[in-house]
Amino acid sequence: QVQLVASGGGLVQAGGSLRLSCAFSGRPSSTYVLGWFRQAPGKEREFVAAITRDSDQIYYADSVKGRFTISRDNTKNTVYLQMNSLKPEDTAIYCCAAAPVISVTPYVYTYWGQGTQVTVSS
Repeated sequence: QVQLVASGGGLVQAGGSLRLSCAFSGRPSSTYVLGWFRQAPGKEREFVAAITRDSDQIYYADSVKGRFTISRDNTKNTVYLQMNSLKPEDTAIYCCAAAPVISVTPYVYTYWGQGTQVTVSS
């Protein structure tokens, strides 16, 4: 059974940084595209970033481009999201997900983790 467990969230001041991790188990993570989505209270789920199996393609949402970096380590079955220059509008629950192909659309993603809360204070 595939499981994704996200960690690394917390409370940080605006301008600060956090690094999220997502551990993938059940199958080799190298067989999947891995992505991050976020959902703020009262808002729809929003694509953040995604990375292909060999890290040869990376997508970012315009709202995080230049501030966030997604990476993966297939030997550790883990995907990371380095978040710098955080803003209050980045406050959300961040979830990792796995898909057969790279996409910004959540419906393409087959497996989802439980999410980790990120709160950015002004």
